[in-house]
Amino acid sequence: MNRFVSRLAACLLGLSLATGALAQGMDKLKVRLDWTPWGVQGAMHLAQQKGWFAAAKLDVEMEDGNGSVTTVQLVGSGDQFDIGHAALASMMIARDKGLPVKAVAVFARLSDVGLLVPTGAGIKGPADLKGKKVVYTAGSLEAPFIDSFLAAGGLKRGDLELVSVDAASKAGTYMAGRADAAFSTIPFFLPVVSQSRPSEGIRFADYKLNMPSFGLFATESKIAAKREAIARFSSVVSAAWQYIYEGHEDEAVEAIVAQRPQAKLDKKVLRGQIDALKGFFKLPAPAGSPLGTPVAEDFTVAVKTLTDAGLMKNSKDGKDFFEPGLVRPAPAVK
Repeated sequence: MNRFVSRLAACLLGLSLATGALAQGMDKLKVRLDWTPWGVQGAMHLAQQKGWFAAAKLDVEMEDGNGSVTTVQLVGSGDQFDIGHAALASMMIARDKGLPVKAVAVFARLSDVGLLVPTGAGIKGPADLKGKKVVYTAGSLEAPFIDSFLAAGGLKRGDLELVSVDAASKAGTYMAGRADAAFSTIPFFLPVVSQSRPSEGIRFADYKLNMPSFGLFATESKIAAKREAIARFSSVVSAAWQYIYEGHEDEAVEAIVAQRPQAKLDKKVLRGQIDALKGFFKLPAPAGSPLGTPVAEDFTVAVKTLTDAGLMKNSKDGKDFFEPGLVRPAPAVK
């Protein structure tokens, strides 16, 4: 047993003893994911594959999703799911509208939304888009921030050709060279499009348009009823991500493929997504906190970003959007 597994086992044992889970048996949790299988789900599939959830006395069922907004709505509106995994900006918008959901863990602290540009094209920021043809998807999370992003480069929409395409055809349009750039989710699309058109990403977060990205959330009632089970789940996922980024990325890839054998997944793309995500995690985690611990300042910044974009109206303190104390550290063992 290597040092990580020993440390993880000690953490899980401590969590289980503290909650009486060993005496009570397995706690069942049903989790709704953000999308069909891709790299951002690597830690959860790895924990399932290696039995780390079971070691934490958790019986976890994970269901694939079809978008963060849908996941937030499904988790927030009923008893069908205990935990959701999604882009947390969608969760914040829903909470602002009255849905009683809160983040319990944040893994990608930087917004995953941005601009995809061909490598070597000379596009380094929004100012370089003047006269360019750029595709985006109306109704997507990227759309409300485009004007602010362009303004950071002194541009308006009339300074470029901005074309809306549906989400399913955006990657193909860009890869075929029918656009000079594309607004999208960087870590998901970058490894996909780079196979035929080597590209790089320009993050909205680097232009004062930041908000937490992928993480875990639950309703207030689920947090109250299943607090310790949710804490164990969040802590296992935290430890799994730490393990992955200590040089075990390929294990995560293999776990995703093993857990979703019918999906016909491309291992190279999955690895590229996991590698691309690392830059959005803001590693290392804040001193004294395990990876995934919500950071109040991140949510305070996000409130301003989302309010300025017109996506939130009932602005609240950033601390209102997350539940602290549900990501627990693994104690050091010798």
